[in-house]
Amino acid sequence: MMRRFRLLGILVLLVPLAAWSAEPSPVGFWLVQDGGAVVRLQEFGGVLNGRTVWMKESSYPSDDPEGRAGKPLLDDFNPNPALREHKRLGLQILSGFVPGDTPGVYSGGQVYNPRDGKTYSGTITLAGKDRLELRGYVVISLLGKTQTWTRVDPAKYGLKP
Repeated sequence: MMRRFRLLGILVLLVPLAAWSAEPSPVGFWLVQDGGAVVRLQEFGGVLNGRTVWMKESSYPSDDPEGRAGKPLLDDFNPNPALREHKRLGLQILSGFVPGDTPGVYSGGQVYNPRDGKTYSGTITLAGKDRLELRGYVVISLLGKTQTWTRVDPAKYGLKP
C-alpha cells in the first residue's frame, strides 16, 4: 500500500515537470507582421503547412482597373496561369516545413508570396509561445527577409479553431 502511495507521489511530481518542459507548438493561428492576414499553421505527418484564413482586405478595391471591384482577390501573379483563378483567401502560402535539429526551428519549407507570385525557401523559428519569425530567402538565408508573426485567438477574427 505504501509503495502505491510513493509511486503516486512520484507521478504527481513528474506530470507538471513534463508539461513545463514541453516545447511550444507553432500549430495555430498567426497574425502576419503587417496585420493584413491571419495564417493557420497545421501539422500533418510531421510537416508544417500554412494557409491564409482571414484577410483584412479580401476583395478588389472600388478603383480596380480591371473592373473586379468587390470580387474576391485572386492569385493574379502566380507563375502558373491555370492557378491565377484561385482565391487568395484560403491559399496555402507555407509548405513543407519540418522540425530542425534546434528545438523550435522548422526548416526545409517554402514560402509563397501571392503579392509577387514568387516562392522562397524558408525557416520558421518560434521566438516564444506567441511569437514566431518567418524568414524567406532565395539562395542563402543571409539574403532574405524576416517577418515576426503573433499568435492570435481565432475567435477574434470570426474563425473556428
